[in-house]
Amino acid sequence: MNSRDLVLGRIRDAITLAPPTTGIPGVAVETEIPRNYRTGRTLPDDERVELFVDRLVDYKAYVHRCAATAIAETIADILAANALKVVGIPAGLDRSWVADFYDELVVDSSDVPAPELEKLDAVITGSAVSCAETGTIFLDAGPDQGRRALTLVPDTHICVVFRESVEVGVPEAMAKLTPERPTTMISGPSATSDIELERVEGVHGPRNLHVVIVG
Repeated sequence: MNSRDLVLGRIRDAITLAPPTTGIPGVAVETEIPRNYRTGRTLPDDERVELFVDRLVDYKAYVHRCAATAIAETIADILAANALKVVGIPAGLDRSWVADFYDELVVDSSDVPAPELEKLDAVITGSAVSCAETGTIFLDAGPDQGRRALTLVPDTHICVVFRESVEVGVPEAMAKLTPERPTTMISGPSATSDIELERVEGVHGPRNLHVVIVG
């Protein structure tokens, strides 16, 4: 059997196994998709957060821990230590988080063209939920997170995560999201590897991710 026959044979097999159609090209009969995911898993709070931190560090993210009363101080320390002077925030961000920052604060809006966001040294946002097992932070464009462009264009992203929002796995995290909302998943700073497996950071988003875990 040559390659052409092999490919065509697989296509015929796939068509045979495909669900029946309605007779309208491209429209299949509605069928129920099994969702047999493992759900409802739990871990003790400390163990869950430590797993999350382990994954974040492995992804080369910077992790900072603080009490709820020290968010502003922690964020100000990160900005000062990295000489970040022009900082963007979504309109719904809790202003108390930036109370100790005295340089240029820019409140984002949909009227600002995405290329203009390159002028920002950093962006500060909240988060919707996180997954300890994969070290993933989920953003759903909530008031304290803003539009997707705001978290992709600036070189540094400071993301505040409350420890009670950290779930064990992906199914548990997804269950906390509203399906109709736009979801961005962040697993460490943006990075990719070419065919020689050399890591290049900042290709698809921020080169630096600082995660402030509160609680």
